[in-house]
Amino acid sequence: MSMPFYASPEQIMADKAEFARKGISRGRSIIALEYVGGILLVAENATSLSKIGEIYDRIAFAGVGKFSEFDQLRKIGVRFADTKGYAYSREDVAGQALANAYSQAIGEVFTREMKPLEIEIIVAEVGDDRWEDHRQNSLYRVTFDGFISDHSNYCVIGGNVADVEAALSGEYREGLTASEAVQLGRKALDAGSERGSNLNENSLEVCVLDREKAGRKFTRMPVEEVRAMLEG
Repeated sequence: MSMPFYASPEQIMADKAEFARKGISRGRSIIALEYVGGILLVAENATSLSKIGEIYDRIAFAGVGKFSEFDQLRKIGVRFADTKGYAYSREDVAGQALANAYSQAIGEVFTREMKPLEIEIIVAEVGDDRWEDHRQNSLYRVTFDGFISDHSNYCVIGGNVADVEAALSGEYREGLTASEAVQLGRKALDAGSERGSNLNENSLEVCVLDREKAGRKFTRMPVEEVRAMLEG
């Protein structure tokens, strides 16, 4: 009689993690970094599919990995935020609660399902001086296994994270202007790009959470504006 196949729980989890990491590493990096006017999100993306999107008034989402999986999470986040804002008030919708919800959902899939989600996400929330509890910017990273971490100044997901973070750590400073932040983001993404080519406005997706903007803070920058900022 043949022996049944057996794999230890540790081996199963390690195999799942390796599978997810391989899928994510094939994606191209996304950076979220704080600048003097809010938070800038910049992705290497030459396609028409958006990796960065708006969740709510002060909250943005960015995802790398399998597009269908992280885009579904983005839509779930929009519904989560809309429901909470409607039931309570708009200022009660916070990035930390959304990031925690994502962490729980992603971790549940990693633990219970055969195939993990091949994604990493960033939840970015810009500060608003009108509300005492929401004055600080917040950056959260959620990985394929549901692990959540908060970051100051900048956060990187996907691709060659170590190379991109090394480029940022060497040149990032507080008080960057929007143009300086875009230029630094392009330079850091270039450092992590396997192609080694110079990225330009046509291969970058750039969005901002503008602290000074009334109402909804999210703006997707047109190509012409990105070009001007890179040249400036």
